Amino acid sequence: MIKISRRQFVTTTAFGASVSVGNRFAQSAGPDDMFDFAKPLGGWETISGKWTVEDVPGASRNGRALVQRATDNEYNVIVAPGGPYRNVGVSVRFKPISGQEDASGGVVVRLSEGRYYVVRANALEDNFRFYYYDRARHMLASTNVAAPALGEWHKLQIMATGDRFQAWLNDRELIDHRDDRFAAGRIGLWTKADSVAAFDALTVQSFDAG
Repeated sequence: MIKISRRQFVTTTAFGASVSVGNRFAQSAGPDDMFDFAKPLGGWETISGKWTVEDVPGASRNGRALVQRATDNEYNVIVAPGGPYRNVGVSVRFKPISGQEDASGGVVVRLSEGRYYVVRANALEDNFRFYYYDRARHMLASTNVAAPALGEWHKLQIMATGDRFQAWLNDRELIDHRDDRFAAGRIGLWTKADSVAAFDALTVQSFDAG
């Protein structure tokens, strides 16, 4: 396994770009590592929801971002090309746009056969949470934090290495939890209920050997 410090992971994935040296994130990200939402969504798989590329103020690449607009599903999930991954770091910018029941955005890791982990932030709740999903959602870890503001961009990151999961919101590490029920899978993006949210600057880096 390639080892990377928590500080290195956070500082080298800001806005989906590598900014320092000494680890995998410092290398130039290849086309399988960085997703450009200014281009068509080739290879993406929609599990549920209405996911479209749109003009979104503040988006980092030509003003285009991935937006989820369905408001009548329990959960909305889209799966990125690539994988499966066991040891992986994922970073994304997200903007909660609207929602009355929920206004959340999340990152899915180790998705396989309908099961996955997800870390999510919610603009309507003062918490940051980590779940697993297996026909229903089950909370694994939660911490109190000021809710990310509606209409503003925020950074969400998760690193999965073995049975350890670490997650950050706006560069603050808030989750450090161990769970071994799902070993590997693909990564994706997530919203809940009537959340309308935009996603930008998605960066995925595998730490798997070979």
